[in-house]
Amino acid sequence: MANVLSDEKKQQVVALGRLGWPVRRIEDETGVRRETASAYLKAAGVPVRPPRGWGRRPPANPANEVSTDSGGPPNPANDPSTDPSWPRRPGRAPAASACEPYRELIESALAAGRNAMAIWQDLVDDHGFAAKYASVKRFTGRLKASATPEAHPSIFTPPGEEAQVDYGEGPMVRHPETGKYRRTRLFVLTLGFSRKSVRLLAFKSSTRIWAELHEQAFRRLGGVPHVVVLDNLREGVIEPEIYDPVLNPLFRDLLKHYGAIGLPARVGHPDRKGKVESGVGHAQKTPLKGLRFETIEEAQTYLDRWEARWADTRIHGTTKRQVAAMFAEEKPALRPLPVEPFHYYAFGKRPVHLDGCVEIESAYLMRARR
Repeated sequence: MANVLSDEKKQQVVALGRLGWPVRRIEDETGVRRETASAYLKAAGVPVRPPRGWGRRPPANPANEVSTDSGGPPNPANDPSTDPSWPRRPGRAPAASACEPYRELIESALAAGRNAMAIWQDLVDDHGFAAKYASVKRFTGRLKASATPEAHPSIFTPPGEEAQVDYGEGPMVRHPETGKYRRTRLFVLTLGFSRKSVRLLAFKSSTRIWAELHEQAFRRLGGVPHVVVLDNLREGVIEPEIYDPVLNPLFRDLLKHYGAIGLPARVGHPDRKGKVESGVGHAQKTPLKGLRFETIEEAQTYLDRWEARWADTRIHGTTKRQVAAMFAEEKPALRPLPVEPFHYYAFGKRPVHLDGCVEIESAYLMRARR
């Protein structure tokens, strides 16, 4: 990207630098090169923090220098399993699978997401495969078992620094106007340190509703995180570009009013919002699975009761600590709430017709003539 940043991206880089982020982390999160970010931080009078570990040499690990072997390599003479007279467990002689000649084809098909039945059908049609489906099923099962699991590193954040937000599918609730059950939207905000979540339900979404849900979540928490990590959905991001996304003006001004920084997740980083995605799935699978409600207030009351009774009191699988206890440590690190709430406004493109009328939401207003 160019060395000259937009005003919004410049403010984002400076704000993250003031939080004490090193330039390498700013580069990873925003896409701005370290040299460019460092120049803007120095121009704003923000001290540049080098990445951790620069100039340090890790101490030698004494465990690497000590051998734990008790007597050197094993002696075959002392190993009874090498004795021909040693009784062996009877069993069937190993035989190569009929799928072995097609290993590469099967591995590529599994990588593409095809199941054992589809792979077996393709082998029969395209390669004259004579073995049964069970042979392919056993072979694909062994391949999946031997595959190296994909690494997903845990992201640890200081107290009060970060929150992640996302939408998910909520429960079925009877709509007050139509009288029919309708799928709601589940808004989830999860704090990065304590994993404390705020879950809210809404029938529909818009730019204003998205902003109002954030404001309601901040007030439920009693404070504001320094950074809000969001997906590139339309309500929060107008232009989801790879390196320079443009935030929605209303959402951007709401975060500015509360003293937070909006940080859209970069394209190609699906694990950046893993904490809130786990929070969405937790609510969908546990308290809301298979339930219907007559009013959205009833559904929200049920969800709030589950949040306080079960979600906050659970021992988190990663931190191995109670969520409520960790939130008690994190809450003092949150930014204080402003005295006044945010004042909402409407924005958008307004077409002007040849007769001088301005169209606003299908209404026409005559412009004043000078």
